[in-house]
Amino acid sequence: MYAFINFIKENGINGDIITKLIELHKDDRARMLNLYQRYKADIDGVPILQRKPVEYEENFETGGNVRRIDDKVNNTLNNSFDAEIVDTKIGYLFGHPISYTSEKEPLQDAAAEFIIRNNAEDADAELGKKTAICGKGARLLYINKDGQEAMRNIDPWETIFLTESSITEPTYAIRYYPVSELLNGEEKQRWMAEFYDETNVYFYKSNYEGSKYEYFEEKPHMFEYCPLFGPPNNEEMKGDAEKVLALIDAYDRTLSDANNEIEQYRLAYLILKGVGADEETMNEMKKTGVFQLMDEKEDLSYLTKDVNNQMIEDHLNRLEENIMRFAKSVNFSDEKFAGTASGVALKFKMLGLENKSIVMERKMSSALRYQFKVLCSAWSKRKGIKKEDYLDIWFGFKRNLPMNILEEADASLKLKGIVSEETRLSLLSFIDDMQYELQKMEEEKDAYFAETPVIEDSEVLEVPIEQ
Repeated sequence: MYAFINFIKENGINGDIITKLIELHKDDRARMLNLYQRYKADIDGVPILQRKPVEYEENFETGGNVRRIDDKVNNTLNNSFDAEIVDTKIGYLFGHPISYTSEKEPLQDAAAEFIIRNNAEDADAELGKKTAICGKGARLLYINKDGQEAMRNIDPWETIFLTESSITEPTYAIRYYPVSELLNGEEKQRWMAEFYDETNVYFYKSNYEGSKYEYFEEKPHMFEYCPLFGPPNNEEMKGDAEKVLALIDAYDRTLSDANNEIEQYRLAYLILKGVGADEETMNEMKKTGVFQLMDEKEDLSYLTKDVNNQMIEDHLNRLEENIMRFAKSVNFSDEKFAGTASGVALKFKMLGLENKSIVMERKMSSALRYQFKVLCSAWSKRKGIKKEDYLDIWFGFKRNLPMNILEEADASLKLKGIVSEETRLSLLSFIDDMQYELQKMEEEKDAYFAETPVIEDSEVLEVPIEQ
């Protein structure tokens, strides 16, 4: 992609480059789209849901085969470990909203307004979810109809980033997506592409075959940097469950086949030992369910396969253990989480999840810092904020763990006077907005002093001291 950056800088963008980039992105788009379909448990995304019954050729005239009944059972049980892996991480990392703080009041006010207007708490969690599923996320900044800076999350499979370092700060970016049009009363589909640089957005439209893109419009996007960017999930831009998909598929097949064996039990062949039964007798047996045995040598039984239940159980347990281990997730049904555990012990058991979350936290912080870099380029023109002020905003991530308020309060009390009030309050898991809490504490302090009567010097009584 680096070669494309140099070419565009020297020659500008055109439809042929757009067409080539989208063609090169085709496999990565399919990979991310499949991961998201799998997360949603769509039939097209989960291999076990696409499995068909085994078909055996039957040729009774030549006696080549016997009629089978076990091919009629085909359970397809999907175990959504991939969704649990993602949801556990997102709940742990984004269960408490990201806090945005700055010591510069104009920047703090502008950021707070932007966050409220754009429902950033929900948008950040959804951005993190798509990032964890697909390996990267995407967000677009734009000016809305009210003339306000706004943001929206973009599906990552619709985006291409051209960058010299990281997708958190791209040089150029492309978004492409299908649109439907009416042509002679018939609905046709074509593709739209938007190319973003540091000043403008260029619009391209494909032919109905999607094989060539042509330019038709450009507009300024009102920022001074590329407004389409995104956080990577990790340096390799791989989804959280991508490494363990084969293990999940193995679990699905094993459990589905075990369920098949259980269901096939009722379809087993009936063996009549020493019993002669014509067709009329067999039909009568089916109606009444009664078998009359006249001799002690006669016997009835079912032909069933011996199933090693313990082997299946051990295999499933090992698969589940490896899925959670290699995905660095947490199995909350594990006996290790039974009973009550201290915060430190719980964190140690969740060390793999914490290490993975730290990586994403840093990637998200980098993307959010670039987000405010882009926003400050617009705010500097109408809000009196400097372009470099984005360096003075900080992002706080708080882990979503079961709360032990008594333990936290005791630790907070011991820290009073040792660390700043801001740091001390940030350690309390039940406080989401630290700045708001500090503000309320200040208001309560002022109200307390306002209600306390002031004692004048003339009102002070001298009390004699007894010798």
